[in-house]
Amino acid sequence: MKTSVEYAVVIPTIGRPCLADCLGALAESTGPRPAEVVVVDDRPEPRDGLPPGSAGQPHVRVLTTGGRGPAAARNAGARAVGAPWVVFLDDDVQVLPDWGERLAEDLASAGERTAGVQGRLTVPLPEDRRPTDWERGTAGLESAAWATADMAYRATALKEVGGFDERFPRAFREDADLALRVMDAGWTLARGGRTTRHPVRPAGRWASVRAQRGNADDVLMNRLHGRDWWTRAEAPRGRLPGHLATTALACAAVACAAAGRPRAAALAAVLWTASTAEFARARIAPGPRTRDEIATMAATSVVIPPAAAWHWTAGRVRHRRVRPPGGAR
Repeated sequence: MKTSVEYAVVIPTIGRPCLADCLGALAESTGPRPAEVVVVDDRPEPRDGLPPGSAGQPHVRVLTTGGRGPAAARNAGARAVGAPWVVFLDDDVQVLPDWGERLAEDLASAGERTAGVQGRLTVPLPEDRRPTDWERGTAGLESAAWATADMAYRATALKEVGGFDERFPRAFREDADLALRVMDAGWTLARGGRTTRHPVRPAGRWASVRAQRGNADDVLMNRLHGRDWWTRAEAPRGRLPGHLATTALACAAVACAAAGRPRAAALAAVLWTASTAEFARARIAPGPRTRDEIATMAATSVVIPPAAAWHWTAGRVRHRRVRPPGGAR
């Protein structure tokens, strides 16, 4: 029988109350205990303490990184521990009771060139109704590849590739970027048998609009890894091309109206309306279709395309000088 492998846990946080549940579930799991648990408080100004129960547990240490983003927070945590494996957890997950045992099996079974082992995520959805758009988006994590909501990396592999790229300011694509760089360096990644619960966190009406900031990170991924990175990272393609076309129609309608071309303006407006309605319908149809959900989908379906186009354009400007390591692919 293979012996258990020493590991440390790193949890970046912005002080959300769910952190206490995350640490509580970790403390209650069976199996080999982590050598250390490092909570990295990444709030710009952590004036208040972390949620009750977040600190003061055995082997829990708190670091601060001053709001530099989750990639920087994970790097700080990884550098602070000495275990041969670093397990990254998000602060809004809850490991299952047998997680420690399953993790030990995952790490003990890893080959010498296996750099990382991913945990399986499960997203609980309502049983009495269809899930909302936000809930369906969170459920997509169940099939996400190399998500750092529960991802164990060999410390030597992290050091070899330089850890997470801190140019990714959000919890988006920084995990895919790391996975691609690790595999490009000749390592392999594996999926393990442990399971972690990822509840759907509360979100406001405009959460899907704010999520469009990730389009700038996709530009950076294109620059670093080439346009085939979607396939290699097993990442689903979004609707950016459609959003760009919808935004172009809106701009055309306004421009034609200003130029005194009413027919062209009317045609562009009709096409914009049809495109926006199709997008809204695609989001409303699989959902609960409550009055509030329909209103949210209708409003955000108007705003999302120009928001996506704006962030994509901003990303192209911001990352225009970025080149992949070693030159173009």
